[in-house]
Amino acid sequence: MSHPSADAATVEAQRQRNRRTLTYGESVSDFSPGPTLRPWQRTAAGAGLLAADGTIAATIFAEMSALAANTGAINLGQGFPDEDGPAEVLEAARQAIADGVNQYPPGIGAPVLREAIAAHQRRWYGLDVDEASEVLVTAGATEALAATILALVDTGDEVVTFEPYYDAYAALIARAGGVHRTVPLHWSTEQHRADWRPDLAELDAAVTDRTRIILVNSPHNPTGTVLDDETLDRIVELANRHDAIIVTDEVYEHLTFGVPHHPIATRPGARERTITISSGGKTFSTTGWKIGWLTAPAHLVTSVLAVKQYLTFVNGAPFQPAIAAGLALPDAVFTDAAADLRAKRDVLAHGLEEAGFVIALPESGYFIVADAAPLGTDDGAAFCRELPALTGVVGVPVSAFVHADRQTAYRSLVRFAFCKRHDVLEEASARLASLSAA
Repeated sequence: MSHPSADAATVEAQRQRNRRTLTYGESVSDFSPGPTLRPWQRTAAGAGLLAADGTIAATIFAEMSALAANTGAINLGQGFPDEDGPAEVLEAARQAIADGVNQYPPGIGAPVLREAIAAHQRRWYGLDVDEASEVLVTAGATEALAATILALVDTGDEVVTFEPYYDAYAALIARAGGVHRTVPLHWSTEQHRADWRPDLAELDAAVTDRTRIILVNSPHNPTGTVLDDETLDRIVELANRHDAIIVTDEVYEHLTFGVPHHPIATRPGARERTITISSGGKTFSTTGWKIGWLTAPAHLVTSVLAVKQYLTFVNGAPFQPAIAAGLALPDAVFTDAAADLRAKRDVLAHGLEEAGFVIALPESGYFIVADAAPLGTDDGAAFCRELPALTGVVGVPVSAFVHADRQTAYRSLVRFAFCKRHDVLEEASARLASLSAA
């Protein structure tokens, strides 16, 4: 794939600059037009964690989780469930351990799981996937993303994502030497539902011949929006026009609330240039198992595997057949899980509104975005640091998922997780109600 603007001289010049590193006493601000950093520093900078003095900050998730632990607050900041997934999945893992499935599985993944992933794509989406050459099992969706970006993005290549974005995207793009371009999702709460939509003209402007990857997260974290067919079709059109690869993060694919998820790989003209990424962690409440996968045309799988095999090599041998068992469960297991999560969403949504927040009701996922401005704050990050002492509840600021130069539009927004037990959400709602009386 060619990028006319990134000629050999430009690329070599950038590589030379990348050999320049911070020395003692220098700060990031000493470099113009921008710092040239060690790869680890570049990774931290991409995620917004590198301070001007060269120190590394903790992620917002680590900071807020530590705050929850230190104060005894209810942690609605990090997106992990506090209930186990289907009994059949857990028992399958126990049985696999008992049966001796405890050594290295094949590098591309256990055959039983690759077969189950291919069957899942056919069953739910009508996608015909060859389990032998078009499926790769990874250490969670994050490794699939990391291996894909490291395999396909070189110095100066551009990667387009929507914004807000999962923070790992920015870190991985920076580590690969790429340039992160973003298209904002615009906040709206009309008709009391999430309406985070991109302006298609802004999307058109962001994708150019320099674009190597268009990274699509739908269902979307943190907003909970599910991109509509018009947006998906425009992405496919742009990818074909500019010869870009589409990479999709679909980990919330089965956790939508009355809105269908249509994988972009099902759209005309998309299949041959799309890498579809998902995992079992969100669907089966097994986030700690870290069993993810990608499906793609065989030549793209080969490209990603060339990098992935030197990251984790393999992982989770007894958990792979367990996730395979989960993927084969009846439809009702998937729909019931989404219905239960929707009920939890509604509990927290009611509590946030009673507390005085303005919310956008999400169409999917684990999170509600709430605007704290009606409570008299325009700084979501400061508000989140004060909230445990005020109410005994922890959230995370949406600004953590936004580039520094785009903070203003998202500054007062806070993300809360509702993937918790009903009683925990009810208690959190009761605690938050004290804000309205303040």
